[in-house]
Amino acid sequence: MSANESPATPQQPTATYESAFLKACRREPVPHTPVWFMRQAGRSLPEYRKVREGIGMLESCMRPELVTEITLQPVRRHNVDAAIYFSDIVVPLKAIGIDLDIKPGVGPVVERPIRTREDLAQLRDLTPEDVSYVTEAIGLLTRELGATPLIGFAGAPFTLASYLVEGGPSRTYENAKAMMYGDPELWADLLDRLADITAAFLKVQIEAGASAVQLFDSWAGALAPADYRHSVLPASAKVFRAVEGYGVPRIHFGVGTGELLRLMGEAGADVVGVDWRVPLDEAVRRIGPGKALQGNLDPTVLFAGTEAVETKTREVLDAAAGLEGHVFNLGHGVMPSTDPDALTRLVEYVHTQTAR
Repeated sequence: MSANESPATPQQPTATYESAFLKACRREPVPHTPVWFMRQAGRSLPEYRKVREGIGMLESCMRPELVTEITLQPVRRHNVDAAIYFSDIVVPLKAIGIDLDIKPGVGPVVERPIRTREDLAQLRDLTPEDVSYVTEAIGLLTRELGATPLIGFAGAPFTLASYLVEGGPSRTYENAKAMMYGDPELWADLLDRLADITAAFLKVQIEAGASAVQLFDSWAGALAPADYRHSVLPASAKVFRAVEGYGVPRIHFGVGTGELLRLMGEAGADVVGVDWRVPLDEAVRRIGPGKALQGNLDPTVLFAGTEAVETKTREVLDAAAGLEGHVFNLGHGVMPSTDPDALTRLVEYVHTQTAR
């Protein structure tokens, strides 16, 4: 099966099917608003720092038992309604042989950036064998999680392309945008190839037992809507089409994407993630009907004390009151210096305030 084909039949309902998280994704009535946090498994937890001591990020992602422990930590501590698979968006690129590393304090750094058509040869197809550790880890996780859903994830083609073309993190994306504007055929071929790799990576996770998947287009907010529609949306849509037949919810999230929300919904997601810049009642107006929404408390609010957190959380819940489906989350990832107890209290507050 190629990356842009779907399986003939969707997965059958599992123990997680009636969970609050999956019900909300399907826009069905829920017993309470489900909660999970992007980057909930990570540096804010002392137990995470302990188990990862002396182990590089990419190596951590390739050890199934370590991945399992890290993924489970926030579920145990915070009582969130879903786990997010511990990995990194560059893992599939590393798996196909791209020479890259995640440097502390910097992020992913690519040794040979892709700047020419010849450079595309670095991007071969991803096979399940390339990421057998993912299949093993998800098998371990689903046995431990039981009725708690596991969210698989991948980086979207544009965000992956930005790292590959720039050679690392960027604030301006000058090289990526130069290719997009100056050599649109090369750019389209690059994103199309990344769409196949991304789809293959998500399929591995779903087939191993992930109950939902999220596509992170972290840097899409750097684009004007017309550029997104013409030069990015087709590749993201290809990814979503490739996994549609599995019947698992598909979430699409980006940062600074208030002007792109309708287009991100058009790409094919069932749930659109919203950052903290756009209230959810305005976001649903922009996106249109037929989508659940995820978000969208500003992560920095968690530093302000319990009363302020509850006030701002109440604003998010009030803005979401008319939505068909709402998954509570932050508007971006948990910040490393966040007090874990603040997250635990936040989950309890949302559950209590929204109990049906």
